[in-house]
Amino acid sequence: MKSFVSVDSVENINALVDDALEIKKNPHVHSCLGKQKSLCLIFLNPSLRTRLSSQKAAFNLGLDAAVLDVGSQGWQLEFTDGVVMDGDKAEHIKEAAAVIGSYFDVVAIRAFAKLEDRDQDYSEQILTAFQKYCPVPVVNMESSTAHPLQALADVITIEEHKKKAKPKVVLSWAPHPKALPQAVANSFSRWMQVVDYDLTITHPEGYELAEGVVGQAQVEYDQQKAFEGADFIYAKNWSSYADYGKVLSRDLNWMITADKMKLTNQAKFMHCLPVRRNVVVEGRVLDSDSSLIIPEAANRVTSMQAVLKNILEGLN
Repeated sequence: MKSFVSVDSVENINALVDDALEIKKNPHVHSCLGKQKSLCLIFLNPSLRTRLSSQKAAFNLGLDAAVLDVGSQGWQLEFTDGVVMDGDKAEHIKEAAAVIGSYFDVVAIRAFAKLEDRDQDYSEQILTAFQKYCPVPVVNMESSTAHPLQALADVITIEEHKKKAKPKVVLSWAPHPKALPQAVANSFSRWMQVVDYDLTITHPEGYELAEGVVGQAQVEYDQQKAFEGADFIYAKNWSSYADYGKVLSRDLNWMITADKMKLTNQAKFMHCLPVRRNVVVEGRVLDSDSSLIIPEAANRVTSMQAVLKNILEGLN
């Protein structure tokens, strides 16, 4: 693996997941792999799990990790080619990415969608620029349209808790007071289909994801019908793709409740966190034995460590 930017970066997902599960048994077994190598974690947006899990994964591999918060700790970056830089942007990505890549062996970047221009967000301008101008492997810690580290952690979690080879997994839209990107939902949908789970996506009309993301998943507008027989319920809010970045509904009837979970096949509940209690999901669900939110979050270390191990092996 040269870089890790989406599900398409992985040649064999099952092998990567198996590797991750082995790593979890003994997180320090490859502690010399990153010796005398370094990782730069670049954040253009806030983070809790991604920042800490990435640092922890680096430590487990013997990697030195440095964190850069662009904006508060670095120059504002310009990403447009041919622009006259007489505004507030002091450094162009061409120089910045090249310099960072000359300092480190691996670079990881986190940059959210702005939710203003769909074409610009879906062009992945920032991630693509780092891939183009940075001379070392690049890891996507969540971009405008994808969050592959979260999706890998989700697959690991389901593999650990599934009771049948092909579980029914439901990705359910849930209400939220703010407009959120489609990145987590996009990656979850794509990864679930690549590992060949039985995926149903349920949401109100107007919240359809991009056609290439939905793929062969079943789309169901009746949430309760979608929940019937489900083995895993994954809740996530996202803003409209068609009416890009807009909040079309805050309908609390879409909140995940304990009563709705009774419709399932004793399903486990999942969410990427942070989660707004009693808006996205009832506290009763989050605090129940069916909730996997903490093991799922812990697997963020495992997913990042598996990715970094794979990249480092290609460097050695």
